[in-house]
Amino acid sequence: MARWSRWVLAHKKWILCFWLLVTLAGLAAVRPATDALSDDFRPVPGKEGFETNNEIAARYGNGGDVVPIVPVVMLPEGKTVDSPGVTRELTAALARVQDAVPGARLASYASTGSRAFVSEDGRTTFALVYVPRRSPLEGGKAGAQSVEDALDGVTVGGAPIRVTGLDALRADAGDAGTSVSVLAEVLVAGLGALVVLAFVFASLTALVPLLMAAVAIPTTFLLVWPLAEVTEVSIVLQFLVALIGLGIAIDYALLVVTRWREEHRQGVGNEDAVERAMTHAGSAVVFSGTTVAISLLALVAVPIPALRSIGIGGLLIALVSVAAATTLLPVLLATVGPKLDWPWVRRDDRARNVWSTWARFVVRHRWFVAISATGLLATLAAAAFSIQLGTPKAESLAQSGSARIGFQQLESSGLGSGPLAPFDALVHEGDPDAVAAALADAEGVQATAAPEDWRRDGTGIVIVIPTADGNSADGRATLDNIRAAADQLPDEVTIGGEAAQGADWVDAAYGNALLTGALIAGLTFVLLVRAFRSIVLAVEAVVLNLLSVAAALGVLVLVWQSGLGSDTIWGIEATRSISVEIPIIVFAFLFGVSMDYQVFIISRMREAYDRTGSTATAVVEGIGRTGRLVTSAALILALAFVALSGTPGTENKMFASALAAGILIDATIVRGMLVPAAITIIGRWNWWLPRRPASLLKVDPSLPRSQLRTSSSITHG
Repeated sequence: MARWSRWVLAHKKWILCFWLLVTLAGLAAVRPATDALSDDFRPVPGKEGFETNNEIAARYGNGGDVVPIVPVVMLPEGKTVDSPGVTRELTAALARVQDAVPGARLASYASTGSRAFVSEDGRTTFALVYVPRRSPLEGGKAGAQSVEDALDGVTVGGAPIRVTGLDALRADAGDAGTSVSVLAEVLVAGLGALVVLAFVFASLTALVPLLMAAVAIPTTFLLVWPLAEVTEVSIVLQFLVALIGLGIAIDYALLVVTRWREEHRQGVGNEDAVERAMTHAGSAVVFSGTTVAISLLALVAVPIPALRSIGIGGLLIALVSVAAATTLLPVLLATVGPKLDWPWVRRDDRARNVWSTWARFVVRHRWFVAISATGLLATLAAAAFSIQLGTPKAESLAQSGSARIGFQQLESSGLGSGPLAPFDALVHEGDPDAVAAALADAEGVQATAAPEDWRRDGTGIVIVIPTADGNSADGRATLDNIRAAADQLPDEVTIGGEAAQGADWVDAAYGNALLTGALIAGLTFVLLVRAFRSIVLAVEAVVLNLLSVAAALGVLVLVWQSGLGSDTIWGIEATRSISVEIPIIVFAFLFGVSMDYQVFIISRMREAYDRTGSTATAVVEGIGRTGRLVTSAALILALAFVALSGTPGTENKMFASALAAGILIDATIVRGMLVPAAITIIGRWNWWLPRRPASLLKVDPSLPRSQLRTSSSITHG
């Protein structure tokens, strides 16, 4: 890094010109890049659900991997669907829907005569409406609104028609999807970051990390744009680039600037201070960025295009942030850094003494701190083992509105949530009525129907309504039973529907989760052995990071699945399940970002130990020098996710709150308590590196003679 920083400082003008041009191009690319993103998050090529849904959409012009809109009528006491005039009125009402939404495919008691659409007491009936749409995100809510407008004021048997369904519930909850302004989220998070940075630096230097983010974010969009033009890139990536890019770019700049100020204020010449900062902090940034990139292999390795695109986008975020921190940042510090470092309201030593005092407390009470922190993390991590993957239960998507009333009518009538996500059995050859009769006997199936007008080109669609939500664990068990029953039929039948594709998504994403996680942990371990020159420290880092991620997932389960906080904070009932995509994305990003803090702290401890040979001194100095840095960096990143949690949509809130909780847990309990306590307990074995692995990794295991001293005392210097 010393040679690299000297080269950078020798080419200041060229580097400034390069980043200026790239940033301007990036700003121009933000809009076309976001327009090119795809909102189809769950394609799983090669899986039965995905292929069946594609064929349904191609042949019928609607349906497939989309959920239906569900008009519901609960008739007054004394009336049933068999009462005079009810069927005629229902037919007329649904004809209005057909006129309002050309190309829609409908099925109801009125069109089929099937009791699958009627409650046991005959008072409640529903219809399934599949609307044609260009994209899952756009058409679902727009279609629900069109159906609701068509049925506004219409009654059947004297009762109003309520329009419900998963898309209608999300629309009532205000889930704005892509309409949420990324710029607004960045501005809110950036303002919070500026407040934290102003406290950390108490000078105009606070603007430098924000400038790095302002460069890194549009540059990443510039790189995402061509990728999005040639392949499907998930729309989720725009929020990740903006908010995680903001946090990572600021974190890396914060580390380098803090070290530069420390060196410069000790009387070192400005360019020499930059070179020293890059030698130590710059190396930590490179290793940190690499660990983030490695952790995102968990997404790139998954056979799901949307997750792969998020993984690739995350790689770009990390690489661009590292590039800016190791090229543009040293140039800025070498040129305008001293002028920006004004006024000197606070010296680093004062804040360092607070953290040094805490570190000495941890060293003296190492066992108490280690046991307390481990117990708390283990309690949270234990909750993660009860996670249920699926779409959040319907009532958690909207707390009021017509869609919520319609859903409650389904529930109270005994029809349940099955009609919101039914399975579609596509009969390629054979009799759909016979298939419907056979699948009705499968365990977990509430009812089946084979509408006459759902037959085209020699195929037919059979509606299979499960007793449980098709996206729940019970619903996936029902899907397995349906597919097993279909395999026994002489006819060629494949099972699709949004819930079926979701189940295939879970299998593809989590089928090799342990192997993928082990690969990521192994690669990170090798990198950290080289970074820390220690096997033990690398093992500690990986284990503690896994524990930290597990604790964050535990918080996710407790707050959302169990409802211990979701209702109080956001007014949302317990979801009873966690959106299937959230845990794997949280793992990939949190594992890498949290490792940043480990690298920051341990690098400084390693440096102190090489100089003094005392583990206790290394712990005190490492925490003292990085405590405020890590806490501030974590707070900035957490604020970015808090901003995201304020956007509409239950899934957005889940994802943001999990990452925010994970970052704060990691920076406080793990890095502030467990790391220094564990290192102090292990003592001199922390720095152990046998010659054979040192040779393989091209690491010099030789240590200063001073390191042969014991580490039983704390140096206060």
